[in-house]
Amino acid sequence: MTALLHLDASARRNSVSRELGAAFAESWRAQHPGGAYAHLDLSADPIPFIGEGWTQLCDRVLAHGSTDLDHLAELANSPEQQRAWAVVEPLLAEVRAADVVLIGTPMYNYSIPASLKAWLDQITFPRMSLAPRRFVVVTARGGSYAPGAPKAAYDYQERFLRDFFAGHFAVQDSVFVNAELVNSRHDPVLAHLRERHEQSYAAALAQARRLGKEY
Repeated sequence: MTALLHLDASARRNSVSRELGAAFAESWRAQHPGGAYAHLDLSADPIPFIGEGWTQLCDRVLAHGSTDLDHLAELANSPEQQRAWAVVEPLLAEVRAADVVLIGTPMYNYSIPASLKAWLDQITFPRMSLAPRRFVVVTARGGSYAPGAPKAAYDYQERFLRDFFAGHFAVQDSVFVNAELVNSRHDPVLAHLRERHEQSYAAALAQARRLGKEY
């Protein structure tokens, strides 16, 4: 049975990234009527930041030299580490149960929300691999960070996540669907770019629906 883990990170209840994620998920679920589906709202139910117990557990993983995630619980040998593992274990189990991980996220200050970073930090240990899982990221960006745009070099959202998935998780199969110029909906200074935004949004929505069928 195939499984989809769907995360939302936007602080907005009605956001473009949530709309794109919902479009992918709806398409995917229609394509996989018997598939398992889990949804995490990282804004409504934030994941705690890592603490001292997590760092101790991480050191234990390094010292043990094991990359077998099934034995992580055995390495938690103090109350602090056990409390850290109590946070990590269900999050890691959800990821490992999924074939596809869908992340809906806005760009905040050129990068990702702290809520998404907290989730990534909690589930990441040295030398761990999540391959061959597939990652799909649907994003909303206030400006345009497309290739050739004046601020393309400031895109630390897609660049960070793509490098993170490959470098930490050994996941090479990641795809990004970006809706640009979302702030033209709210900022009068960008109102003249609204048509370009609508074109980008429509293309992103169509791509999200198509990928949902393909994945």
